[in-house]
Amino acid sequence: MRDLIDALASLPVPTDGPELIDEVGDSEELKCLIAARQARIAVAFDLDQRRSQAAAGVPVAEQGKGVAAQIALARRESPARGGRLLGFARALVTEMPHTMAAVEAGLLNEWRATLLVRETACLSAADRCAVDEDLAADTGAFDGAGDRQIVAAARAAAYRRDPRSVTQRASHAAADRRVSLRPAPDTMTYLTALLPVAQGVAVHAELTRHADTRRAAGDERSRGQLMADALVERTTGTPGGFSRVEVQLVMTDRTLFQGDAEPALLPGYGIVPAGWARNLLTTGPASEQASGQPSQRPGTQCGGSGGGGNAAERSSEDGIEARQGFQVWLRRLYTAPGSGELVAVESRTRLFTAGQRRFIQARDHLCRAPYCDAPIRHYDHIIPWYKDGPTTLSNGAGLCEACNHTKELPGWHTRPRSSPGSRHVIEISTPTSHTYHSTAPPLPGSSPNKREHQRERKQETGRHPLPPTPPAASSFAPEDHNTPAYPYTRQSRRAQLLFA
Repeated sequence: MRDLIDALASLPVPTDGPELIDEVGDSEELKCLIAARQARIAVAFDLDQRRSQAAAGVPVAEQGKGVAAQIALARRESPARGGRLLGFARALVTEMPHTMAAVEAGLLNEWRATLLVRETACLSAADRCAVDEDLAADTGAFDGAGDRQIVAAARAAAYRRDPRSVTQRASHAAADRRVSLRPAPDTMTYLTALLPVAQGVAVHAELTRHADTRRAAGDERSRGQLMADALVERTTGTPGGFSRVEVQLVMTDRTLFQGDAEPALLPGYGIVPAGWARNLLTTGPASEQASGQPSQRPGTQCGGSGGGGNAAERSSEDGIEARQGFQVWLRRLYTAPGSGELVAVESRTRLFTAGQRRFIQARDHLCRAPYCDAPIRHYDHIIPWYKDGPTTLSNGAGLCEACNHTKELPGWHTRPRSSPGSRHVIEISTPTSHTYHSTAPPLPGSSPNKREHQRERKQETGRHPLPPTPPAASSFAPEDHNTPAYPYTRQSRRAQLLFA
C-alpha cells in the first residue's frame, strides 16, 4: 500500500483538457475502491480484535470495545465518527453485497453508500439484504441519480419490506431531539435544534408571526434579524442574551490594553478578532448594536489575583455595581514565552480543585483525544489515580465522556510527555502498539518561532514591562460571585489575560 501511495504521488499531472477530466473520473473510481477496501479491512480488524478479546477471557458483552476508537485514530477522525464508520463497514460488508460491489466498481461513492445504509438501518438483516437486492446499485440503477433520489428510493424499498419498523423508527426519532452549537464565520455561530416536526414548525411559525408583527409596527430590522433576536430574548429572558451567564475570553494583556492585533480565544467557539473581543468587554454585545436596540454601556470591574479585591471595593464604594448591566472580571494567567504553556499548580487531593479544572479548561479547550472536538466533560488523570498518578496539571487532561472510558480499556496506555517550556503533550498507545500524540492547542500570544518571539518580547518589554515571576496557585482559585459585594450582578464576562 505504501508503494502504491508513492507511485501515485510521483505520477505527472496531464496537461491536455480531456486527459485532465479523464484522470478526475479515474481518481474518483480509485477513491471508491479504497473506501470499499477500508470497509473490508475495518470489519476484518473488528473480528480479529473480538477473537483476541475472547481468548483473553473478555465477556461477550464487552468484546469489541475500543475498536471504533482505534479505527478513528488511524483515519484521523473523531471517536464518534469512528463508530459510525465501523457500523457502516459492517452493514456494507455483511448485509449489502450489491451496494458493496457498486462501491468497488466506482458506481457509487462512499457518501451515497452511507445514505443507503442509513435509510435501511431499521430493517432486519434479511430485509436489508432484500432491499439491497431490489435496488441493485451495482447494475447502474443509480446512474445520474442525486442524493435525494437515492434516499427516496431506499426509503420506499424499506417501507415496502417492513412498514411497521419504518413507522416505529419515525415514532422513536423524537428521543433524539437535541440542541447543538457550532462555530460560524465572522464571530457568528450556528445554534441548531433537532425537534419533532410539529414542534419545529410551531416554533418557526411563532417567530415568523412575531417578526411580521414588529415589521408592521415599523421596526426597521429585517425579518431574519427579528426572528433571531426574539429567539435569544425568549430563551435567555434578556434582550442582550446574557442572564447570569459567564462568557470567558482568553486574550493577551497587549490585546486588551495596547490595541494589539493578536486574536483572542472564546472557549466553546474558537478564535475571535482582537477588536471584537475588546468591544465585547467595553461596549456590550455586538448583536445589540447591530440590531438597532439601545446598548447599555457597562461598568468595569477587575478581579482575580493581585488587587482584584481592592478594585471590587472601590466599585462598591462608588455604588457602580448597582447601575451595571454586567461586570467584567480580569484574571491573570502566565504562560511560558514562545510555547504558550500555562504555569502549573498541583494538589494532593484525589479530585482536581475548581481552580485546576478552570486551568485545564483554559489550556485544553476541547477533548484532548486526537481528532476529537467534543466538549470537555471529565477532568481526568492521565496516569490514573489508582496507579499513583498525581493530581497535578501536568497529569491532568480534559476529555469527553467517551474518550475517558476508552482510555481505561485493556491495552490502552496514556502518559504525559511534556518537556519544560513546551506545550502540554499526551502520548496515547493503543492495543495494537500504535502511538499517537496530543498537544495542547496554542493560546493567544504564542509564537511558533521561539527566536522571533524572544525578539518581539525584548521590543515589548521596553514599553510594557511584564511581571518577572508567575503568580501563586491562588491566582486560579475561583471567585465567589454570590457574595454580598456583588448583589446586583446580572451578567458576567471574564477576560483571562495571558502574560508571556
